[in-house]
Amino acid sequence: MLLVFIGGLSWLLLLYLERRKFPRKQSENSSSHKSSPILPVVYIDYNHYQLSSKQRVAAILMLALPAFLIGYIFYQNVILAAVLASIGFLFPRFRRQHLVQKRKNMLYVQFKQALSCLSSSMTVGKSIESAFREAWEDLKLLYPDPACLIVVEFGLICRKVENGEPIESALKHFADRSHLEDIQSFSDVFLTCKRTGGNLVEVMKRTATVIADKLEITQEISVMVAQKRFESRVLVVAPILIVAVLAFSSPDYMVPLYRGSGILIMTVCLSLLGACYVLTQKIMNIKV
Repeated sequence: MLLVFIGGLSWLLLLYLERRKFPRKQSENSSSHKSSPILPVVYIDYNHYQLSSKQRVAAILMLALPAFLIGYIFYQNVILAAVLASIGFLFPRFRRQHLVQKRKNMLYVQFKQALSCLSSSMTVGKSIESAFREAWEDLKLLYPDPACLIVVEFGLICRKVENGEPIESALKHFADRSHLEDIQSFSDVFLTCKRTGGNLVEVMKRTATVIADKLEITQEISVMVAQKRFESRVLVVAPILIVAVLAFSSPDYMVPLYRGSGILIMTVCLSLLGACYVLTQKIMNIKV
């Protein structure tokens, strides 16, 4: 039981450290410009995320440690537990996907605020270029961190406009890199309105309203499935705890499951538990 406690504590510590490091790692492409208004030349593709060596090791350990503990509980064999722990080497891929989605969600929320700043600036009669610069200044006040995604992106747009590039081209480039449907749709509508003389203020307000409605629906869904998500995790962890209690409190009773065909039975049980966990995560991954 002490081994289980130490392993679980180590996993929680690694997860906590990884979460604390995430905002810092987002600024890898702009770390040399923290104290300068000059923006980075390397643009962020929000569909890709390069894990650092420390992040990769942490991701491996985040799955390898629990897998080793579970393997030892189910097999009472260090070698078999180590074999099961080797699945941790597959986790960096899923960790990368999680960080990509987390960064895109963060950009999505910040873009809604940026649209509100833009519509406010254009309502008072400012030009589009001046509205983007004014919105950039407002965003820097709302998000003091110079590595904030939307601050960096609006700074890039303003820099391109200063260099003579059309603002619709700069916005289109940002939308293509974001890989977010609403931002890409806004860019297309913005380009159409700019060419045909449409009401850009109304477009921005409506886009901001749509994004706000989507965020509200997403939050409501998250609240509704939070209890079921917790229950699913309990149902997955409960069999492991039961086996652990029986294995350490009544070892003679569990001996048949650690020898011969019992190993196969334990493997099947572990596979079913893993399949149930993956299935529940897919069911509760509701996209708006």
